[in-house]
Amino acid sequence: MKNRSIILWMIAILLTVATAVYQRVTGPTYPIKGETELDEKIIHYKLDRAHAGNTNNEVKIETKDQKFSGLLVWKRFKTNDAWHQQEMKFENGYLIGTLPNQPPAGKLIYKIILSNDKQQITIPEEPVIIRFRGDVPVFIIVPHVILIFLAMLLSTRTGLEYFNKNPNYKKLTYWTFAILIVGGLIFGPLMQKYAFGEFWTGIPFGIDLTDNKTLIAVIGWIIALIALKKSVKPQRWIIFASILMFVIYLIPHSVLGSELDYNELDRQNQIEKRIE
Repeated sequence: MKNRSIILWMIAILLTVATAVYQRVTGPTYPIKGETELDEKIIHYKLDRAHAGNTNNEVKIETKDQKFSGLLVWKRFKTNDAWHQQEMKFENGYLIGTLPNQPPAGKLIYKIILSNDKQQITIPEEPVIIRFRGDVPVFIIVPHVILIFLAMLLSTRTGLEYFNKNPNYKKLTYWTFAILIVGGLIFGPLMQKYAFGEFWTGIPFGIDLTDNKTLIAVIGWIIALIALKKSVKPQRWIIFASILMFVIYLIPHSVLGSELDYNELDRQNQIEKRIE
């Protein structure tokens, strides 16, 4: 019995780590990496899709050769703005440009035009979208991340309890729910407030998928808790909550995340100017 429980914990840990890695590398804030060729020279690049704090975002392309020139081209996302162009400077083997800092949840779309006397290419082929956010204190972000993945681990292990000879769901279900509440509904909104200026942007106030995923997971485990107290066979609802949370964690992080509406922001600014 003890050996089986250890095996189930090991499986839960492996599944949690796998989903954490998958969620990270498939999310829209993970840097875009690649390589291209210009004048028979391979050029590697890594372009940011997220920036925290109130500084500008530095864009760097390693060329190791001054014969290459770069043009950083950008504009605000989902606007009719004209494209801005900036000549990139060559320093220590890199072409360097800067994207101006944006308000929390503001996004820019950008690309790099790399050229020499013979050829011109665009990096990457499709423009990159980068989202800006405020700085989140370490004492908020660290507990949030730890608790969220601990909740995922406990949720997975609770579902795997089905494979024990004499399943005991009660303690695991309570712990899963408690950790999910603290990590998702206490530290989660604090993260959101520091990063984007709002505690909650999911239902009913918005469509932020990160907030909505947390809400759905919590509802799933509330149903499991009710079944634990009211149902003769609560395992079906506990397994349902566990699978639901696993599926939720397979959705890449920050998909349909907070996004500043520049057009609405411009309208508000125009109204304020008229009032003044």
